[in-house]
Amino acid sequence: MQAAFFEGNQTIRVGPCQPVTPGPGHVQIRVHFCGICGTDLHLFHGAMAHRLHLPHVMGHEMSGVIETTGPNTAPWKAGDRVTARPLDPCGNCPACRAGHRHICHNLKFIGIDTPGALQGLWTVPAHTLHRLPDSLSLEQGALVEPIAVACHDVRMGEVRAGEDVVVIGGGPIGILISLVAAVRGARVLIAEINPFRLKLVRELGIDAVNPSETDVVTLVNERTGGAGADVVFEVSGSAAGVELMTKLPRTRGRIVVVAIFADPPKVDLFRFFWRELRLTGARVYEPQDFEDAIRLAASGEIPIDRLITTVVPLDGLADGFHQMERGGEVMKILVRCSEQK
Repeated sequence: MQAAFFEGNQTIRVGPCQPVTPGPGHVQIRVHFCGICGTDLHLFHGAMAHRLHLPHVMGHEMSGVIETTGPNTAPWKAGDRVTARPLDPCGNCPACRAGHRHICHNLKFIGIDTPGALQGLWTVPAHTLHRLPDSLSLEQGALVEPIAVACHDVRMGEVRAGEDVVVIGGGPIGILISLVAAVRGARVLIAEINPFRLKLVRELGIDAVNPSETDVVTLVNERTGGAGADVVFEVSGSAAGVELMTKLPRTRGRIVVVAIFADPPKVDLFRFFWRELRLTGARVYEPQDFEDAIRLAASGEIPIDRLITTVVPLDGLADGFHQMERGGEVMKILVRCSEQK
């Protein structure tokens, strides 16, 4: 089989890879599609290098079919269509014992700390699996993981029907948060500067403005009678986004920080005091978020096909990264890792 190996220094090599025979509690998946995301691009640029063992196989947004199973993996069997929740917690730390295994103190993120899905045959713990319904194509199934991120974020934000929500940042996760919040019955506004993303968001039925052209604070206050937004999601990872997020919520409003910041940003804590705001971090997902994502994707309530920009072969991975670097008219790039049987 073939795999895409990251060798450091923004170099990808595609070549033969020895499949790992699944042991107890593990299954081997024939990977059909794997999405590349901002985290993969950060790895490509050298971030988190201390966590990688080069050459490294990236990838965690995937779909495929079980090829074979190891012992003690019931009810999974060969031929099952699946996606994987790429988290391998220790089960023993304080977070795990408290029921928060997704933010385990010793968490192994599969695709970063261990080999990922950008290969033909991928062996993972069976506890990571979620079943994909036949009504969901394998291309669509590769977007379950980022939809699960959005489901978790919206759940952490406690978004309710009729609430006013602002999402700062209209990349794939920002758009998915907006779509999930809209399905929950919220009124959603996205703040984004990329013209392609603005156009796409509007075509998907979500209101969107460019904060360099529109005073978002004034607009939100006008729409809410001066109250402010109920929930604000910071997904841009920018200093401007952090500055904006504290200006938008109503009294006792909620802010959910989704983006990962390379450096600690400056935050207006006085605004938290003045309006009794709540700040929540949202990291990865829990099993229920994957199940919610699969239901949403299969229901057709989220137009996920519109988010797939292109599908490239495994040896097109490097080109996919370069396309993401250039920005512009790019949303989600899928990599075809093997042919469907």
